Amino acid sequence: MALHLIKLCVGADSIDDLRDWVSRKAQTAVAAGLEPHSFHITRMVPKRGEEILEGGSLYWVIKGQVQARQQITAIETFTDAEGIGRCKLFLAPEVVETASQPRRAFQGWRYLQPAEAPRDLSALGSEGADMPLDLRRELAELGLL
Repeated sequence: MALHLIKLCVGADSIDDLRDWVSRKAQTAVAAGLEPHSFHITRMVPKRGEEILEGGSLYWVIKGQVQARQQITAIETFTDAEGIGRCKLFLAPEVVETASQPRRAFQGWRYLQPAEAPRDLSALGSEGADMPLDLRRELAELGLL
């Protein structure tokens, strides 16, 4: 089973903010003659990269809740202009909305086991997709969603 990563989505107040950012990054890639994608640069390189590349995703925490994910398509290490080693996580252009799952703030990224990952909202059926975000969040905090 694929291993996932989880990270705070700093600067985004909603899934729509994240989708806008992803769209701009994908347009930039297409303009450069590349496949549409976005990426996230981090200092730490995942040591379990092979497991992540077997279908893993980057789960985004927005406003204290896991709310979305993007599949990780590639991991590339590089050295920046200041000589510091970095890691670029290439992400698929689709932002998949997930069931809300409360998360406290943390630094960097963490591994996320498949059993701990929230389900895609589409897997919850029409009742989950039609629910307002606040209600989904409240039900998730009660462990009912």
